[in-house]
Parts: sequence; structure tokens; C-alpha cells
Amino acid sequence: MARVYAYDGVVPVVDPTAFVHPEAVLIGDAHVGAGAYVGPGAILRGDFGRVVVGANANLQETCVMHAFPNKDVVIEERGHVGHGAVLHGCRVGENAMVGMNAVIMDDVVIGAESIVAALAFVKAGMQIPPRSMVVGMPAKMIRELTEDEVAWKSQGTAVYTRLAAEAGGKLVACDPLPRAEEGRKRVEAPAYDPKYLATPQK
Repeated sequence: MARVYAYDGVVPVVDPTAFVHPEAVLIGDAHVGAGAYVGPGAILRGDFGRVVVGANANLQETCVMHAFPNKDVVIEERGHVGHGAVLHGCRVGENAMVGMNAVIMDDVVIGAESIVAALAFVKAGMQIPPRSMVVGMPAKMIRELTEDEVAWKSQGTAVYTRLAAEAGGKLVACDPLPRAEEGRKRVEAPAYDPKYLATPQK
């Protein structure tokens, strides 16, 4: 389990079906929903306001979630937040994606099924309609997403949902080998399998 800290008597909450990496940090009023994935080095800092990773959402490596005082920062169900992104006092809508190293500022709402490009800087207060493609520094909405793009994004998030279910049984602390074994096996990424994702997991 992650490094977990109560703050002023408020203890983080993690659903038993979520996967939270042991090197993630959860502080105070942080919530991780069912089937969610939280990667190594991610920080959920719930000392100013509530921090929520919704059901089947993912928060990848070295991401930071923190709230403006007395506000919340939320990733809704099936939200997808790429490596190194920073979320501050904002809301990422259902099945929306925030790209790698993007920064989303206070009072921003990312509409459902939108994609925010890698390295985008989304200014405070911006309201992004559902199914938008958002790029740039500062970020701008450039067009509506196609059905194929929404499907592609949804499949990518579904792979992380499966990873959350499998990682707890596969991740084992160990010492490194001095050299690679002959015929060394390769790690295979979880396959996108809609049948698997439609079946309730234990």
C-alpha cells in the first residue's frame, strides 16, 4: 500500500479494488475509487480540499493532485491522467483524458470525453465543452473529437482499468539481477478486452 498520512484527523480512503502503488503518497481527504489506478510517485494531497480519483480512473506516474483552499480536485469516472500531469483545484470529466505533463489550473472543468494534449497549460477558470480537443500553452479548444478518437481514448483507459485489477498480484519487491537471463521473458501490457471489463471483478 502507498504511503498514507492522516491530516488533522482525516484519513485517506482507498477502495479495496483500486491499485495504489507503494511509492504513491496519499494525504488527508484523498479518495481513490473502485478499480482506479494510481501510479508510482503520484501525490494526492488532500490538506486544503478534497482530492478524488473516481471509479476506473487512472492517475499515472509523478502526477500531482492538490486543491485551491476549500475547493476540490476531481477526476471523474474513467478519467485518464497521463504521466507527470498537474491537477490543481479542477475537475476532469467522465472519460476525459489529460495528456502527459499538462497543467490544469483552478476552477477548470474538462468536459466529458475530451482530450487535453500533452504539455498543455489550461488557464484558471476555463470551461471546456464535452468531446473537445484542447492543445497549447495557453490551451485552446481547436475542434470537436471524432467518434473514433473517443473510442481510442476509451480503450486506453480500459487498459489501465485492467492493469489496476492485475498489478496487485504481479508487482513484487525484489533485488535486481546482475545480468539478464538467457531467453528472458518479456512483460506484456494488458490487452484491451471489453468482455473482461464488462464482467464484475472480485
